[in-house]
Amino acid sequence: MKKGNILIVDDNKNVLSALRILLSDYFENISLLTSPNTLISELRDKSPDVVLLDMNFSAGINSGNEGLFWLSEIKKTDEELPVVLFTAYADIDLAVRALKAGATDFIVKPWDNAKLLATLQSAFSLRQSRKEVKKLREKQSVLNREIQKEEDICWGQSPAMQRLLTMIKKVAVTDANVLITGENGTGKELIAKMIHRYSPRAAETLISVDMGAVTETLFESELFGHVKGAFTDAKVDRAGKFEAADGGSLFLDEIGNLSYPLQAKLLSALQTRHITRVGSNKSIPVDIRLISATNKNLFKSVKEGGFREDLLYRINTIHLEVPPLRERREDVPQLAEFFLRRLAKKYNKGNLKFSEKALRKLENYVWPGNVRELEHAIEKAVILSDNEELQPADFYMRTPDETSFVVESFTLEEMEKILIEKALRKYDNNISAVAVELGISRPTLYSKIKKYEL
Repeated sequence: MKKGNILIVDDNKNVLSALRILLSDYFENISLLTSPNTLISELRDKSPDVVLLDMNFSAGINSGNEGLFWLSEIKKTDEELPVVLFTAYADIDLAVRALKAGATDFIVKPWDNAKLLATLQSAFSLRQSRKEVKKLREKQSVLNREIQKEEDICWGQSPAMQRLLTMIKKVAVTDANVLITGENGTGKELIAKMIHRYSPRAAETLISVDMGAVTETLFESELFGHVKGAFTDAKVDRAGKFEAADGGSLFLDEIGNLSYPLQAKLLSALQTRHITRVGSNKSIPVDIRLISATNKNLFKSVKEGGFREDLLYRINTIHLEVPPLRERREDVPQLAEFFLRRLAKKYNKGNLKFSEKALRKLENYVWPGNVRELEHAIEKAVILSDNEELQPADFYMRTPDETSFVVESFTLEEMEKILIEKALRKYDNNISAVAVELGISRPTLYSKIKKYEL
């Protein structure tokens, strides 16, 4: 199957004719130039995937400097474009200079057809891989743009969060691997983005991978890439996440969900800093800064045999533990106001505010879903409210049987309040029915409703 565009630059018309015949079954479009003088404009017009460039164009000059000059001009136009250099004067020093200048390969005339084809097709595959990496990076960059500035995030002013933020900024400027742990909804991904933003790699891409969503069969292809024909659906060469993150940071979210056999493959890549695409024997070096996150206790998993100890120590140079929201309730008002401002603007309800009772209700709740649950609760209230002031009734809070959160996390008063709220909703505020349900008198129920501001 013919694929790709190739541009051939050589002052020998016989060479150009021979190459057109040879390559016509392999490349979709073949452009020929007898002089490099219009080379740059040809690059813009034809958008080649590969350039085959002669090194000498002036009679009596065989130094190869002309080829090196035009190679540098090509690289100024498109640094990623593979260029294979072509010369009748083989010279080791010249080949080394060419490769250092950015050439993909070096072919000597007269050429061997099979070797030339293999070299050009390899260069084309390199071009496709670079395009794939670029596409992955651009896609991730769009996601990363969601959080660009420090003022776009609210962390809270609690001592626990301030200690964590201080540590994040100290760690970020290093290249150390970081493991972020904490319950769901605490903001582990935001912290990963913050680490990348303050790191020396900030100009490069942060590539995120949800390890919980990667199936065992696709693990190697997703992370390490594959070559065409490696398996049934491998129609083209494809770069993996490691290659896309080269020079930047790789964020492996929910790493605790990775099966034991796959942990060994990940460990090997992290130890050697080389990956091999599925179906290929070529080792590819990668330069990444690893950030991992999990809501699991990996130290406990190691003791139970579910997680490799050597992998844990590889990813755990620095360990950051994100405290749950229930342990820093003093942050709730600030977080709530932050979300309200942002969401009211999003839904064109700019005058919305919290009533004192509503804010107190938010403060008193234990937030088993942490900051994410708080944001969702406020978003729902903003959408549904018809008033300019949000009231306690605008916020629906989960009850113990609606969450996996353990009862020990609630105080006795919190449990009592939750049970009364649930009964009031169940019986549509019918006080007599609620009192019977809870086994208390109506006066006692009224007293507790007043106490808890329900």
